Amino acid sequence: PAAAGRARGARRRVAAMAGSSTGHAFRVTTFGESHGKGVGCIIDGVPPRLPISEEDLQYELDRRRPGQSRITTPRNEADKAEILSGVLDGVTLGTPIAVLVRNKDQRSKDYSEVVVAYRPSHADATYDFKYGVRAAAGGGRSSARETIGRVAAGAVAKALLKAFGVEIVGWVSQVKDVECDVDPSTVTMEQVESNIARCPDPEIAEQMVAAIDGVRKKGNSTGGTVTCVARRVPRGLGQPVFDKLEAELAKAMMSLPATKGFEIGSGFSGVSMTGIEHNDEFTLDPEGNIRTRTNRSGGIQGGISNGEDIVFKVAFKPTSTIAKKQNTVTRDGVEEQLRARGRHDPCVVPRAVPMVESMAALVLADHLMQHYAQCCLLPGSELVNLEGPVEVEDVTSKHYEAMAARKAEEDAQAKADAEKGEEWGAAAAP
Repeated sequence: PAAAGRARGARRRVAAMAGSSTGHAFRVTTFGESHGKGVGCIIDGVPPRLPISEEDLQYELDRRRPGQSRITTPRNEADKAEILSGVLDGVTLGTPIAVLVRNKDQRSKDYSEVVVAYRPSHADATYDFKYGVRAAAGGGRSSARETIGRVAAGAVAKALLKAFGVEIVGWVSQVKDVECDVDPSTVTMEQVESNIARCPDPEIAEQMVAAIDGVRKKGNSTGGTVTCVARRVPRGLGQPVFDKLEAELAKAMMSLPATKGFEIGSGFSGVSMTGIEHNDEFTLDPEGNIRTRTNRSGGIQGGISNGEDIVFKVAFKPTSTIAKKQNTVTRDGVEEQLRARGRHDPCVVPRAVPMVESMAALVLADHLMQHYAQCCLLPGSELVNLEGPVEVEDVTSKHYEAMAARKAEEDAQAKADAEKGEEWGAAAAP
């Protein structure tokens, strides 16, 4: 009996490590398969009284949804978010937030071949190796539709971070051999969203679109890079040793589908420099704040944020599902050729931008809450960014004031409509 109890306990411990959750203080679990009834997330640990709405989530989901342009997958999904719990009157309750997005445009018949034949470089084979069973249609859990839950949760994390002055902006910095070289400190969301490539340089964006169109028309795919910057991040985020902030960001980014590389600050280019060339010298700005003259560290030193912009890049491989014939094997070990069907992105990076931003937001929100709980509870300690002490915006009061103003407008309109109706009634009376 004791041995049986230990075995049951071991099974329970393994089940708790199934890999669909991330974060500690701000914890997110995603669920669902590409061609199942729906996908979504559970967000736990969100502070109460944070204004959030389905519209806030929808803005981010619309940026990642399929069918938004000719250079993305033509699958037509509205990806409408439903908040099932944890929010009342537009503010969080402090209880778990459940978000559901229902799948509408599945075409499972397009995947009849890949039920038995593995797509080269896809997760088809490894899911079979691990589980012995898989949801083949649409890629199941390995599909990028899983990231809907991440982006929905990221919208909540962004709302929290915004109250602390933190801004996160990502953009496509490379498609195939077309590169965009811009100053990360100046890129705006408006510039990024001004074209379907999500590149802040309009001329380079046109070249990127042409490169994607070129492989799309040939039934092929290509890869690219997303660069992301987080501005006005408080100093002190990140834990020493195993939970360093750049390590957490790297894990978050490499957990996204199709990622193959991560670098922060100088990244791999730093290996060709000497110490005197690479070191970020400290200085004082005109207000007396400690700054660095350069930012080759990418805003993180010793695994802890230093207040400078956090800048990193994420490399995405070419989409593995293509309409070209490829050699493969079946589940039964028979060699054959496969030409995959279905609707897929010829290049994932334009839709990956909000995914990268969202994962950055989840990591930063989680570490902000951890840092505040450990280091800011006792007198004499406060949150500080590169501009000085962080003034947290009173988003709750603003929300309720806006609600009251809308209610007053609605009441006034209803009263005016009622009075107008009475006038019409009196005029129509015999």
